[in-house]
Amino acid sequence: MKTRCVYFFVLLSLYACKKETQYVPNTKMLVDYVNPFIGTDGPGNTYPGATVPFGMVQLSPDIGIPGWDRIAGYYYQDSIITGFSHTHLTGTGAGDLYDILVMPINSRSNKRIEENNFKPFSSFNHKQEEASPGYYTVDLLDYGIKAELTATARVGIHRYTFPKDKDTEIHVDLGYTINWDKPTAIHIEKVNDSTIQGYRMSTGWARNQKVYFQMQFSKPFSSYGYYEEKAINVNPIKGNTRVVLKYDVEAGDKIVVKTGLSTTSCKAAAHAIKIEAMGFDFDAHRDKARLTWEKELQKIKITSSDKDKKSVFYTMLYQSMLAPTLLSDIDGSYKAANDEYGLYKTGKDSLAKANGFNRYDTFSLWDTFRAAHPLYTITQPERVSDMIKSLLAHYKETDELPVWSLQGSETNMMIGYHAVPVIVDAYFKGFDFDSELAYKACKESAMIQDRQVDIYMEKGYVPVDDQHENWSVSKTLEYAYDDWCIAMFAKDLGKHDDYEYFLKRSENWANLYNEKTTWIQPKDTKGTFVKPFIPKQYTPYFCESNAWQYYWFVPHNIDALIDKTGGKERFEQKLDSMFSYYPGPEDKLPLFSTGMIGQYAHGNEPSHHVAYLYNYLNNPSKTQKLIRQILENQYKNKPNGHCGNEDCGQMSSWYIFSSLGFYPVNPAQGIYHIGIPLFEEAIIQVPNGKTFKVIASNFSKENNYVKQVFLNGKPLQRIYIAHKEIVNGGVLEFVMTNTANNNDFKKLETPNPNKVY
Repeated sequence: MKTRCVYFFVLLSLYACKKETQYVPNTKMLVDYVNPFIGTDGPGNTYPGATVPFGMVQLSPDIGIPGWDRIAGYYYQDSIITGFSHTHLTGTGAGDLYDILVMPINSRSNKRIEENNFKPFSSFNHKQEEASPGYYTVDLLDYGIKAELTATARVGIHRYTFPKDKDTEIHVDLGYTINWDKPTAIHIEKVNDSTIQGYRMSTGWARNQKVYFQMQFSKPFSSYGYYEEKAINVNPIKGNTRVVLKYDVEAGDKIVVKTGLSTTSCKAAAHAIKIEAMGFDFDAHRDKARLTWEKELQKIKITSSDKDKKSVFYTMLYQSMLAPTLLSDIDGSYKAANDEYGLYKTGKDSLAKANGFNRYDTFSLWDTFRAAHPLYTITQPERVSDMIKSLLAHYKETDELPVWSLQGSETNMMIGYHAVPVIVDAYFKGFDFDSELAYKACKESAMIQDRQVDIYMEKGYVPVDDQHENWSVSKTLEYAYDDWCIAMFAKDLGKHDDYEYFLKRSENWANLYNEKTTWIQPKDTKGTFVKPFIPKQYTPYFCESNAWQYYWFVPHNIDALIDKTGGKERFEQKLDSMFSYYPGPEDKLPLFSTGMIGQYAHGNEPSHHVAYLYNYLNNPSKTQKLIRQILENQYKNKPNGHCGNEDCGQMSSWYIFSSLGFYPVNPAQGIYHIGIPLFEEAIIQVPNGKTFKVIASNFSKENNYVKQVFLNGKPLQRIYIAHKEIVNGGVLEFVMTNTANNNDFKKLETPNPNKVY
């Protein structure tokens, strides 16, 4: 009865919204500006399918052919679709997930190709394809079938419109696998003539992934058959890998398919359908997803006459909310992270329960600690505590904070212990979680005996070794930054000895500074700088970068880095060279070196804060020029609109911050460096019904510099604003001009490196 009442009020609210929009037919919703195809071509690696903010389901088309370009399942330049699977990663370089493939077919075509493992497929055309937040549709041209997708948090919903055909089938394929994904155990069973359920266990990047499902059909199937896929060239699977459901349909017949997901049981998956997706009214579910997205996008309203820039902005805001993803069931149950190898290595239960919060995963922390998580503290205050509690749940299950966790599995991809700055940032901004437990988790994660942290503690740096991806310099710098975060946390909690210890460790970056060459360089185990050393070369000593790009990663103490470099004048010369020293034709650039401006690579995260460093030199006009250049040239309203991997919200969050006119150079210091706004006005919804307004006075195409900045009507006497000043509401005014203006900024205060604001 309660569920029916909830459903009634949802439909009533949807009807009310529809009724209201009838009176203003020309009103354009913010979701209409979003272009989910941005990043589906080129290096972006995004998917165009249906999801809701931070949802468990990412229901999206799959080309069905492996490869880097199709790492998110879809590639804009392709022309076939092999089906629609329910889980995808957004903007990463990791080829995993693609769970539970659904493909409708009929007798019109029986083409097969080796490239997609001889599975059914159809050609498609972008002219008969459309995507918007929470909705995707495409015509499967070879079959004459129209496919539509939408989603709730835990349920993927399909609608297929068929031509007349007595031999229509819907294939549900759990043996489908591409890239890193390898199924290890599969089960499918018929519940009744309109319901199937089962599970798909797999290994890959997520080493012991478990997806349980129930799938309900609006029309009973006339017959069905199980099949064992013979073409799987990965882990051998015993038993059936797919089921074929047969239908006799008339022209225009529609079948709606609802797939509930869970990491714990088919029963939980069925419960998700019952609570989140009652009935088979596809349009109602699509409209609800659309309104859910609209509510989120309304949190920032910008004023702009440039439709493309408006589309880029709202697409970036949309993409910032595709990860982390929901892991827990409606009752809070989920697969615990300690079961990542299926061995219960910690001796703890393989299932866990989130009591009083939603458990999230897909934490791409090496990327997202920089801007995405700080952005969530402004745009997602209702979710931040749950995200922190999720990180702490991982700690309780595994005895370590996550590095890069996916589907309840630690991938140990990338470097650092970057759950630390995310937690510390949230702590100082006042979010609710167990601070003592959080501190314990941070400290213990910084004292582990693996990932070379033990050697780092012993020597004060990570030495080179024989590993292919040693990344010794990058590890040293990033561990040092995380140590600063722990030091600030300890200081605020009154743990003085820990504060002194970790503050000292935060200076370890300087142990790799070569005074003779003025570079941060790799050392061997004896403390000798490794030769030869060429800063522009991409070597195993730097994580997806070179010495130019990592030189600036001392975000907790830029003043000390300036001193090491030889003072402000020498530092500025080197910074200028960063943006003017372009690779030569003889240089071999790796695939992650994209969006190049000199040695600066906007397509990869280590560079993201560097353009703001001119602020420390009281020369912000150079920051303003570069930020405007990146905003306008590296992001486009087209499929090839990302200059690099979108990386679970980091690339998009950089854009959101920077286009608003500020950015967190040190993501855990509670402040944002002043940049330059891209829009005439932006209104940010902050807690307690307040707003924070950003205004660009004298706004025009010619005025590409900032003359002066006012906060709540008073001249800003510093080069930054504090987080608390934003969430308390107010007005930040940029007075724009057409000439570089540094004189008025000469005396502005820069951040204190030993303080969180």
